Amino acid sequence: MGIGDRGSGIGDRGSGIGFRNMDFEHSERVKKYLDQIQSFMDAHILPNESVYAQQVDSAPSRWTVPPVMEELKVKARKAGLWNLFLPESEHGPGLTNLEYAPLCELMGKSPIAPEAFNCSFPDTGNMEVLVRYGTSEQKKQWLAPLLEGTIRSAFAMTEPDVASSDATNIQSSIVRDGDHFVVNGRKWWTSGIGDPRCTLLIFMGKTDPQNPDRHKQQSMILIPRDAPGITLVRMLDVFGYDDAPHGHGELLFENVRVPASNLLLGEGRGFEIAQGRLGPGRIHHCMRQVGVAERALELMCLRARSRVAFGKPLSENDVTQERIAQARIEIDRARLLVLHAAWTMDTSGNKAARQAIAEIKVAVPEMTTRVLDWAIQLFGAAGVSQVFPLAYLAATARTMRILDGPDEVHRRQIAQLELHKWRV
Repeated sequence: MGIGDRGSGIGDRGSGIGFRNMDFEHSERVKKYLDQIQSFMDAHILPNESVYAQQVDSAPSRWTVPPVMEELKVKARKAGLWNLFLPESEHGPGLTNLEYAPLCELMGKSPIAPEAFNCSFPDTGNMEVLVRYGTSEQKKQWLAPLLEGTIRSAFAMTEPDVASSDATNIQSSIVRDGDHFVVNGRKWWTSGIGDPRCTLLIFMGKTDPQNPDRHKQQSMILIPRDAPGITLVRMLDVFGYDDAPHGHGELLFENVRVPASNLLLGEGRGFEIAQGRLGPGRIHHCMRQVGVAERALELMCLRARSRVAFGKPLSENDVTQERIAQARIEIDRARLLVLHAAWTMDTSGNKAARQAIAEIKVAVPEMTTRVLDWAIQLFGAAGVSQVFPLAYLAATARTMRILDGPDEVHRRQIAQLELHKWRV
């Protein structure tokens, strides 16, 4: 059997898209943005991480926006580092996914950086939904202030009573009543709901539960956060972290009336919108996670150089060198997978890139959690404390193996797509 014929990932049949004619060299404008973002990170973001945490902890309520964040947003916008995530859009510089990848990675090195550049989730995904599927009136009411960074939003999809990894399981209802829809259901892990600036919810529920096509039962609708009938049941911690003032909440929707004009795209189009939203969202998460791993490796190297045990620096220990070397290998390998996925999205479309996106959604968080674990081990007790960012970054990285679909779902999709190439 020839190496290019089957199963190698080099030929047409092995990879589906293939790895031909790819060029990952940074364009001149990407190089310029990288320099600008790195300078901004060094001058404003990294020095203010502790200020941000202190302001959250010392506020009368943890669910208060730290003043330093609004200051950072003003500076980033003035510097032209704003809304970089939207490809082929008049609302930003129009970077491709491949061009945005290294910029998003760099922002991912700090938990507070994405919001400062107005490139944080779930707002990025919600803005992409509005750009692609929103009416002119919906864009005017919701997209414009999101692009300005004056409001924030949340995405209400996951439910506590069903396995939401299968979106067709969703039980929440959206029922037509004249010129309105009436919404009922319970959602949780609604990220961003704790933020007092959260003004908009994108809600997924069933408008046609009896439709024989399970993928046409769902719809999405825009719900104002202050609509009567919405109850915040509780905020949810992630490995003990509340992620204030962003947060993740459980919400109860009881007979929430929403104008029919708030429906997105049309009845039965919810699953279609979800697929369009989650693809870019997944690759953005992976881009940021590569940045997290890079920061962990930087901290490992600095610690190994400066820490002495048993009469010599930790950097001279074989196990330390082995882990640093392996971390570098795994980060570079994961980055190439992310760039390939971004390139495929740009050249062949999001649907054609679904296998590449599924691959990075499995590979990148696994890599990041591994590198963070090595870094924590090197730091010892300090690594699991609040003194260094490693514990929080590790908790966040671990959730990425569940967020936007668990590993098992993505592996299943990869296997099915791979087997489909060999059908007889």
